[in-house]
Amino acid sequence: MHPDRLIRANHLLPPLPALFCGVDEAGRGPLAGPVVAAAVILDPQRPPEGLRDSKKLSAPQREHIALRIRAQALAWSIGQAEAEEIDQLNILQATLLAMKRALQGLSHPLVPLCVDGLYCPAWPTERMAIVQGDARVPAISAASILAKTERDRQLQLLAQTYPQYQFERHKGYPTALHLSLLQQHGPCAAHRRSFGPVAACLHSPGP
Repeated sequence: MHPDRLIRANHLLPPLPALFCGVDEAGRGPLAGPVVAAAVILDPQRPPEGLRDSKKLSAPQREHIALRIRAQALAWSIGQAEAEEIDQLNILQATLLAMKRALQGLSHPLVPLCVDGLYCPAWPTERMAIVQGDARVPAISAASILAKTERDRQLQLLAQTYPQYQFERHKGYPTALHLSLLQQHGPCAAHRRSFGPVAACLHSPGP
């Protein structure tokens, strides 16, 4: 899948349309849980304050700004792909699927896309992939914040179903704590079995 246009991190941004959709994801790297994508069309006359790359915000800051985005954006939507789909498709294709699902939920679907990263989902409008777009384009920053806050919420819920993995602490990422608990308990239904550390537990004799 190739975007109509790819803007590298060291390239100047071209003029952007007056109305477009920012798209980003959260959760490509974890060993468990869904990959979540968000699509946001900001109101040019009413942009939320405080937009920036979600990774540069604390969790309370993200939650606060996410409320502004939902209240002030012209349209927003969230989509996701589950662990089983990630295993079936691979993480890149599952991420593009999550993005497409987010776009399908928009009330203003047929506007140009600006997507964070190197790849765009298939979509019947002009598409632009922007490397480090979450730090360069406010609509992508907004999408990154919505995707991150939604995924964190889901991992908090997952922690209630599988308390032995402490998902509320590491959000499924391969931290030392998560790897230790994975080795101790083996994978659960939310783990991505195609990812190396999970696959290794499946094929090991266990503790």
